[in-house]
Amino acid sequence: MNAKELIEATERLFSKRLSLVSLWQELSENFYPERADFTVDRSLGDEFAANLETSYPLLARRDLGNAIGTMLRPRGMAWFDLRTIRGNEPNDALRWLQWATGLQRRAMYDRRAQFTRAVKEGDHDWACFGQAVISVQMNTDRDGLLYRNWHLRDVAWAENAEGAICTVHRKWKPTVRHLKTLYGDKISQQLKSREKKNLDDTVNCVHIVMPAEDYDLPAGEKRSKHKYVEIHLDVDNEHIMDWSPSARMIYVIPRWQTVSGSQYAYSPATVAALPEARLIQAMTGTLLEAGEKLTNPPMMATQEAVKGNIEMFAGGVTWVDRAYDERLGDALRPLTQDARGFPFGLDMRGDVQAIISEAFFLSQIAMPQKSEEMTAYEVQQRVKEFIRRAGPLFEPMEDEYNGQVCDESFEVLMANGGFGSPDDMPQSLDRQEVRFQFQSPLRDAYEREKGQKFLESKQFLAHAAELDPTAAFVVDSVTALRDVLNNSVSAPATWIRPQEQAAKMAKEQKAKEEAMQLLEGLQGAGDATKAMGEGAAAMAEAGQQQAI
Repeated sequence: MNAKELIEATERLFSKRLSLVSLWQELSENFYPERADFTVDRSLGDEFAANLETSYPLLARRDLGNAIGTMLRPRGMAWFDLRTIRGNEPNDALRWLQWATGLQRRAMYDRRAQFTRAVKEGDHDWACFGQAVISVQMNTDRDGLLYRNWHLRDVAWAENAEGAICTVHRKWKPTVRHLKTLYGDKISQQLKSREKKNLDDTVNCVHIVMPAEDYDLPAGEKRSKHKYVEIHLDVDNEHIMDWSPSARMIYVIPRWQTVSGSQYAYSPATVAALPEARLIQAMTGTLLEAGEKLTNPPMMATQEAVKGNIEMFAGGVTWVDRAYDERLGDALRPLTQDARGFPFGLDMRGDVQAIISEAFFLSQIAMPQKSEEMTAYEVQQRVKEFIRRAGPLFEPMEDEYNGQVCDESFEVLMANGGFGSPDDMPQSLDRQEVRFQFQSPLRDAYEREKGQKFLESKQFLAHAAELDPTAAFVVDSVTALRDVLNNSVSAPATWIRPQEQAAKMAKEQKAKEEAMQLLEGLQGAGDATKAMGEGAAAMAEAGQQQAI
């Protein structure tokens, strides 16, 4: 594919989603005015929410967007762990995975990586539009990760036959100076001829990541085993500045709720709340106008009796013709206002606020509180209710959002030697697929329920052992304890001894107990023999005394 064909492919992808961009503009104007530049150009000094009467829909989106990072990626705790698909890893593998987890966490939260900034912007895109676009790459110096969040306006993508995103086109407008720094002599001849005069002019470019099989390689180039091709294209001059094979997609595009037949997702929060957002703006405007009329009612004046303007401000004086006969009625009087509907309007506005709050899951993201009066059964039922209500919110976030970001980060670090040589990995991890396990309110609730089952099993086992002592052999307590420590408690691997070492120590302890029992038995037998000898001597002595 030459530059012209790639540009045509880009325009086709962007033209197919024009109506969706209009919807994104409408959503952003009601919920995320900072992003309301999909179809309009914004100046730096423009007031974001000048068209709104109330900021309640904005606050609801802000609370959900902030809650995503606070609850799924809390900065003060380890919110992800590396594990393998099979689980129950040996202790040496578990220690390496925990070491790698710590290394990746430090790389992600390095200040230069800009991870917090990128996912913060992505969280609010996710809450408002149901999707976000984040790139995960090495930085320019190749000594750390770099995360960037991109405007949905500038990105279009396509799916493969399996419904996975396989092609991404991103528009961008770098300056000539920027392009010269990045690509050097690879820029077009048109840019080289003017680089000394207009270095700060912007150039329309496209960054494309597509399947390698769909890209026709230049003559003489050999096709690599990499799955994707990364292309940097100068659209204004129809020039391919750079292309390279890539093993990764580079872009992470988490999607909240998808609809069959479309590669773009939606936010169930804003889809449900958009009618109420429009309604509450109209209601607030009406209530403000009604309140102003109650405090400063409109006036009715007799024609030609009032001289000049009616002064409604504090201290204002309205002049009336002195020849007017007051017996005909007041020359100036306020119109009667009926305020009985005002409280009803406030109640309706409160109902709309409650619906918006429900649409943004604000009542469902708080963990149930445990009080001293609650029984274990009540706590368990509340946890189950929280799982049922919060599942649709947290499950896609863990898999689609955190999972993709962590997987892509791991692949980048692994490909660039961030974890050292692959030969240093334990043999038990050879060819094992790595997955991420996340700490979240939903997982905490699941694991809390597992821990509760462990305690309940202990109680049942104690009661059963009273009836039949052999019931103690039913439960493998050591395996259950390891499962709870590794999953429910997430205890560090350095705290837990390897199974072989623990089994050896148990065997040694058992041998010591058996030796102690044997020693106590021998000592008891010796005491008995001594006692028998002393008794025989006493009897012999008594017999001698009787004979004398």
